[in-house]
Amino acid sequence: MTFKYNNVYISEAATVVGPYEFNGPLSKYYDKHYKEFYFGKKTWEEAEVHILKESVELLLKKSKKEINNIDLFISGDLMNQITSSSFTASYLHIPYLGIFSACASSVEGLIIGSNMIENNQIKNCICSVSSHNNAAEKQFRYPVEYGGPKPKTTTFTVTGGASVLISSEKSKIKIESATIGTVQDKGIKNVFAMGAVMAPAFADTLYRHLKDMNRDISYYDLILSGDLGKYGKDIAKEYMKKAYNINLINYDDTACMIYDLDKQPVYSGGSGPACAPLVTYAYIFRLMKERRLKKVLLIATGSLHSTTTVNEKRTIPSIAHAISLEATI
Repeated sequence: MTFKYNNVYISEAATVVGPYEFNGPLSKYYDKHYKEFYFGKKTWEEAEVHILKESVELLLKKSKKEINNIDLFISGDLMNQITSSSFTASYLHIPYLGIFSACASSVEGLIIGSNMIENNQIKNCICSVSSHNNAAEKQFRYPVEYGGPKPKTTTFTVTGGASVLISSEKSKIKIESATIGTVQDKGIKNVFAMGAVMAPAFADTLYRHLKDMNRDISYYDLILSGDLGKYGKDIAKEYMKKAYNINLINYDDTACMIYDLDKQPVYSGGSGPACAPLVTYAYIFRLMKERRLKKVLLIATGSLHSTTTVNEKRTIPSIAHAISLEATI
């Protein structure tokens, strides 16, 4: 399902990151960083709430908006029943929609907000996501203190909070169209191979977006996948060629961009709801405002497993949602 927008724009964005992200190649583009994982809090979970809340506060400051000027808050994360988002919403006291598409949550939020703005139901909306490496490891695998070995296909959950304000007010970046993905399940059960799990969802959404919009892949200056990682990125290229006879060009993966894979101990790259938006909001938006990029398609990917389904040895379904961004001025 693909939507075309005429009146939705990126007003401002804010990003807060942890130490690994700040030590990566995009460090100078983030708004704020921390040198350790607790951020002055007692638990990893409290730390994640803190960075999500802080990204919203920074966004309001940068956009020169008061909280009572915001119509809606949409947010998602990985922590049990989107805990970080709900606690942050309790501070804001504005209408709230909590969402979950795992690492594809950022684009899901943008699509929901864009549809409501396009249909004049709201004038603006804050869309946020967060993830925390140690909180996610504790929940989905085992606490980092255990020091358990992992295969090289593993992805490294990004620590960060990312928030964006979208509205009907014209700006330098327009949300031009979006495609809602379908759930894909290729029978993979390996929780340490998220790239392989999500690559088919990415490919399916990209193909349907191009078909719905009657576009060639060369239409975009850059196509970004959410967080497939080093190996998932290669799988996506091969899958697109074999399944749809499309050669991926002008393509990169945010999981491979957020870290230096040759120097940082992050396995095959980043993951988590904050991965794609941190790269996009901090770095890609900058390139678009400078008109070094004019048309960008962001396809955020999400693995829809839970601790219960993994323990039951169930297969892992995945999803991917796409948002098309265009420089306007």
